[in-house]
Amino acid sequence: MPLDPPLPPEPPIAPEPQRDYEVGYGKPPRQTRFSKGQSGNPRGRPRGAKNLKTLLLEVLSEQIIATANGRRRKITKGAAIVTQLVNRAATGDLPAIKTLFGLVVDIEGNTEPASPETSRFSAADEKVIEQLKARLRGNKRESDD
Repeated sequence: MPLDPPLPPEPPIAPEPQRDYEVGYGKPPRQTRFSKGQSGNPRGRPRGAKNLKTLLLEVLSEQIIATANGRRRKITKGAAIVTQLVNRAATGDLPAIKTLFGLVVDIEGNTEPASPETSRFSAADEKVIEQLKARLRGNKRESDD
């Protein structure tokens, strides 16, 4: 069985450059950091760009002149839309009624009371409640003395 030839010697490891601070997590080497004024995402979202929610809220809050009961009034576009929706629902327009009730449910949330089965405490909860009651009763007796 022949012996393996000897491995060539490894090249010497270059000494690490001296640093005046420690490199680690959150502390990258100075030469790899972004230069001052340079962003990490230069082609990212432009400054002042608005998202859909902001745009929608701005447009709905714009003032318009509307005629109601023979009088001209300044109201917001959002108020005009809601007024028209309610008026159309009052005339019996089914899609408007469905939309209006959907909005009402979203605003008010689910108002149905919880069923008695789900609102009962478990045995462990009842035990904790009784211990708290006993502790509070004990504190009241001590303070009355």
